[in-house]
Amino acid sequence: MIFLNRKIYSLLIILIGILFLYIHPALSRQVRQPVYDGSFYPRSAEELMARIHKFTKLTEQTPVSLPAGANLKALLLPHAGYIYSGLTAAHSSIVLKNTDFKKIIITGPDHRIGFTNCAISDVSAYETPFGKIDLHPDSLYLRQEYKEIFKTNKKSDALEHSIEVQIPFLQQYLTDFQIIPIVMGPGDIGKYAEAIDTVIDHDTLLVVSSDLSHYLPYDQAVQTDQETIGQILDLNILELSKTNNSACGIIPIQVLTRLAIRNHWKPHLLHYSNSGDTAGSKNKVVGYAAIAYFETSAIDRSKGINQMDKEKGALLLKLARKTIADSLNIETHAFNEHNDNLSDKLFTEHRGTFVTLTIDNQLRGCIGNLSAEKSIIEGVKDNAVNAAFHDPRFPPLSKNEFPNVDIEISLLSQPERLEYQDGDDLLEKLRPNIDGVIIRKGPYSSTFLPQVWDQLPDKKSFLEHLCQKSRTGAR
Repeated sequence: MIFLNRKIYSLLIILIGILFLYIHPALSRQVRQPVYDGSFYPRSAEELMARIHKFTKLTEQTPVSLPAGANLKALLLPHAGYIYSGLTAAHSSIVLKNTDFKKIIITGPDHRIGFTNCAISDVSAYETPFGKIDLHPDSLYLRQEYKEIFKTNKKSDALEHSIEVQIPFLQQYLTDFQIIPIVMGPGDIGKYAEAIDTVIDHDTLLVVSSDLSHYLPYDQAVQTDQETIGQILDLNILELSKTNNSACGIIPIQVLTRLAIRNHWKPHLLHYSNSGDTAGSKNKVVGYAAIAYFETSAIDRSKGINQMDKEKGALLLKLARKTIADSLNIETHAFNEHNDNLSDKLFTEHRGTFVTLTIDNQLRGCIGNLSAEKSIIEGVKDNAVNAAFHDPRFPPLSKNEFPNVDIEISLLSQPERLEYQDGDDLLEKLRPNIDGVIIRKGPYSSTFLPQVWDQLPDKKSFLEHLCQKSRTGAR
């Protein structure tokens, strides 16, 4: 018996906040003074304001089509000297007007030092010719809760420009905000994204600081940059990992792409230029792009899943069974993934997937991915193998067991944060048999898929067992 549970599941994230008193003796009160005023941008506040105003005025000549009613969540902006990249950077004004972000996470690449993982400054504020911008308390939170990833690096703090040059533009377009400055070196991109995601809320804007190709002839640079921009707009994390000289901030871009996939942010190109268009020669140019990321509506996020009819679901179940059979060297003739109709673009959509195996209604393996980092086809194949052979609670599936295995595939909507006032409000908002739930506290989390409501129909019991569940639980 093969079956597919075809309910439209939603997946909610409950973030359990931790209140910190950030008046802490380890928190330095030092203010980082501007380092690149007078070189990358004017030292005089008046001249700096005039230059940004000039660039902002010029953006009115650029026609930009933006999604109606969508929420801005992130920006990719260049960080070269303003005479070169300022016009492109100023296109952020188009999407920042009438916004009120309180927390700005600014990520940029390490240009100067050479280190692994990430550096977050321990100063109390960054200063520019426009005045001081305080660090957000979550800067300390990340350094404390994710010590293996985020550390201080005073040499980088004193020399890195990719964070500093973004701040004057933000000061002109926004008011009353604090920053989390993160300089990124090589490391685990997935862990970077997961940690940063814990401090993103509805008042947060993520700004990724990166130029594109460096020192190519003009025509070659345009072609290279268009390919890179296409990969960014397609959220093509695999191709972005392969390209050379595509962007100096490729690591922050990869982190942003993972977050965009995880949270269903859709990128839109605002502007492209290179130094040959602005203040440099065309012999060797540097490319610049301004790209805005918008949160899509819940309706947009779920419409693909709603099209998963019984016939398409049966194809996925056949794919999962054949994938397991191939791993067991069992010959099957009922299904050929190259010949059967898996060409529907719906199958290439990125979704979280879970594959659950049962024998005689007893769990035999369940593995999946919550974030939509893989296409439906890739997720089903990978999770079928993992559920059969790599679930740590069970021995690998045997050939003798295979004929008796029932397979269930769960397609998940993108996780959404659930806002609630208190315990009663939380219980009221939970929907049994519809909502799966993730609970997160700092680096720790546990998950129940919607199927768990079958065993724990009471909301309080559901949450109590979820809190007790170990992080290795699969369902």
